[in-house]
Amino acid sequence: MIETLIQGKIRVKLLTKLFLNPNNVVYLRGLEKEFGVSSNTVRLELKKLSSVNLIETVENSENNQKQYRANPEHPLFDNLRGFILKQFGLDALIEKVFDRIGQVEQVYLTHDWAEGKTGPFMDLVVVGKVDQLYLHDLIRKAEPILQRKIRVAVYSDIHVLPNLEYIPSLRLI
Repeated sequence: MIETLIQGKIRVKLLTKLFLNPNNVVYLRGLEKEFGVSSNTVRLELKKLSSVNLIETVENSENNQKQYRANPEHPLFDNLRGFILKQFGLDALIEKVFDRIGQVEQVYLTHDWAEGKTGPFMDLVVVGKVDQLYLHDLIRKAEPILQRKIRVAVYSDIHVLPNLEYIPSLRLI
């Protein structure tokens, strides 16, 4: 659906990568490799999105590399991010699953999805006292709708949670 509203596959991939997880910081060569297109193609899209301030430039003094990230101050930031979350069903997953399974303290999206790379697997870490049988039943029902396999790790206590600092993660709740 998003492809019909926003012209260009590269632009859609770029917006998804940056707005799915606004903490993502990307650079030209990395996007070129990830998307499998020329650096000029990526550069043109970055320039267009920068010109309307949807993304902003971040200077990296370590390696003199220009990096980019979503601009959370843009008036359309929340709308665009909400649209992208809806596109992949994350809003419904949060609303229909995690609001119903018990006392959920935190939910993290991890690995590829946290980096803005959509893939066949959606990895989640859930912290709280939850009804795991009901959770797995809801996930079984959600997978065909989202057209993705959902993998979940449940921790009852935040103190036993593995250190998410070392893996890409995005807190949803």
